[in-house]
Amino acid sequence: QVQLVESGGGSVQAGGSLRLSCAASGRAFSNYVMGWFRQAPGKEREFVARIMWTGASTFYADFAKGRFTISRDNAKNTVWLQMNSLKPEDTAVYFCAAAARYLGREVDFDSWGQGTQVTVSS
Repeated sequence: QVQLVESGGGSVQAGGSLRLSCAASGRAFSNYVMGWFRQAPGKEREFVARIMWTGASTFYADFAKGRFTISRDNAKNTVWLQMNSLKPEDTAVYFCAAAARYLGREVDFDSWGQGTQVTVSS
């Protein structure tokens, strides 16, 4: 498994932006499909976005389309989530995850970071 450490969370007013980073340790980062998930208080964890091995293919949850952008740099072992036009309902703990064997399912993500808090005030 790969070790993941998120950073970049914080507090921002509605309409603002944040850029989350996820640094991966270990080799063969490029072999992992990377994803971002979030969990708001009292709610289940939900998928945000994922990016395939080379970064050529990305996929977003409907709420993230047009506002969030996932990207990666395999040379830096890092994946980012750029979040623009933030809304109070985006408030959550955001988690980075990695899938060594990706079959298109959330359960395929088997390495998780500790999460970073994002708070959006109105």
